[in-house]
Amino acid sequence: MATVRKTRFSRRVPDHVTDELVNVLLGGKSYEFNALFLQVYENLKLKNAVSGGEEMLRLRSYEKLQNLVGRGLAEKKLKIYRGLKGLEQASSAFTLARADAAAAAAAAAR
Repeated sequence: MATVRKTRFSRRVPDHVTDELVNVLLGGKSYEFNALFLQVYENLKLKNAVSGGEEMLRLRSYEKLQNLVGRGLAEKKLKIYRGLKGLEQASSAFTLARADAAAAAAAAAR
């Protein structure tokens, strides 16, 4: 019997950087990356969720933002980013709620 292997790594902890990017972009404004990063950085500092230094956080933020653009949840025009409809799907709260709903549905099916 063949076993199914997961080829994707899934993090089980909330992703604070993506959550803050989503929170800032849901405001409806368009941002250049530097202004967006400063807003995200300030919000993370207030939550005491900054680790690894500012430059590492800048790189992680840029990577997460490009991931959102690639998934069609954010738009990039020239150097300006803005959130699109459905952006809240990228937040950890949405992902956890979806996982809880799937677990509840599986438990109800038993």
